[in-house]
Amino acid sequence: MTIQNKIANVFKEELFKGSHNFATGTYKIALYTATATLNATTANYAATTNQVANGSGYTTGGNTLTGNAVNGGATSATAYVDFNNAEWTNSSFSAAGALIYNTLGTLTNNAVCTLSFGGTFTSANGTFTVQFPTAGGGSEIIRLTSS
Repeated sequence: MTIQNKIANVFKEELFKGSHNFATGTYKIALYTATATLNATTANYAATTNQVANGSGYTTGGNTLTGNAVNGGATSATAYVDFNNAEWTNSSFSAAGALIYNTLGTLTNNAVCTLSFGGTFTSANGTFTVQFPTAGGGSEIIRLTSS
């Protein structure tokens, strides 16, 4: 079982069809254990197999991402999406990766990307945080660049 940092193949096709809008759409992040298989061929959020167990501060399906922002423009060679950090308070669980997916319209539950945390992280009656890279720092989760 492997979790990889990958943009989902289905997302690439949908992007060229104009099916995603990160400025106004609703996206979620679901957490998974180290026994999950998440990679570029992950097409959607369909099964809860190897997802963090419901309870102990986690709800199956994950959290809605907030602070969605699309940055870039005519004078920039790079455009990227930014989110606020995702947090689960008063939680006690372990996770090794995540799936970001779309939750609106005809794309309900379609995968955007999979994330590996590089190991298993645990919260014990505390806050579990998925910290996104600094916006504009060159390591954004979802970014397009011409160079």
